[in-house]
Amino acid sequence: MTTATVNSDALWIRRYQRADPGPAQLVCLPHAGGSAAFFLPVARGLDGRCEVLAIQYPGRHERLREPLLDSVDELADELFPVLLRQARGPVALFGHSLGATVAFELARRFEAAGTVPAALFVSARPAPSRQPASAVHLGTDAELIARMRSLGGTDEEILKEEDLLRLALPIVRNDYKAAETYRYHAGRPLSCPVHALTGRDDPVVTEDDALAWAGHTTGSFALHTYSGGHFYLVDHHEDILRTITGQLLPA
Repeated sequence: MTTATVNSDALWIRRYQRADPGPAQLVCLPHAGGSAAFFLPVARGLDGRCEVLAIQYPGRHERLREPLLDSVDELADELFPVLLRQARGPVALFGHSLGATVAFELARRFEAAGTVPAALFVSARPAPSRQPASAVHLGTDAELIARMRSLGGTDEEILKEEDLLRLALPIVRNDYKAAETYRYHAGRPLSCPVHALTGRDDPVVTEDDALAWAGHTTGSFALHTYSGGHFYLVDHHEDILRTITGQLLPA
């Protein structure tokens, strides 16, 4: 692996906690407008029991000057070879909202290459076969801000600060475009375990939407429902860590 490749990989991956060799690496993929730092509590909570690779999409924070990627397939295609180079054992994938669809497409690529992920954790996202018709990314700035506020997960200070919004809105709009223009192409189902996680009051994911993830794997499936909305996981950190460790770590 050349130095240039190593440096390129480092743009994508944040490692917030030193980890000893363990049963799996956990790749964490953020929501629309999100960044790798969203998964800092996961890395701290796992406390080195498995290595957390938090993904930093282009166009945010230290990657601010890089072009944004506005399709799920493009994100998965760019990221997959990075993860192949960084893998040192079984790889599990955890994606929230947009990140869940990216995680699914990465799992497909892993399995097509002959590597079955240790698990796929999909949070706050309908199954690929049940993608809702929506076009938030085509709305006005005011409509996009209203959507962000209704779902939560965005610091209210950012929503009130014009300069911060000017930086954030193009990124959020781009990511919504990726989520909303994604089209599922039917193919062989996964064989890895799939865990669907959802908030009971999430306005964009019904229980049937979450249950439909079962049809995308021949492996085991579990649905985990929590109180709360689209960002339910902020209030259920410990429960979610138990779900992750129950699948990935030895009893």
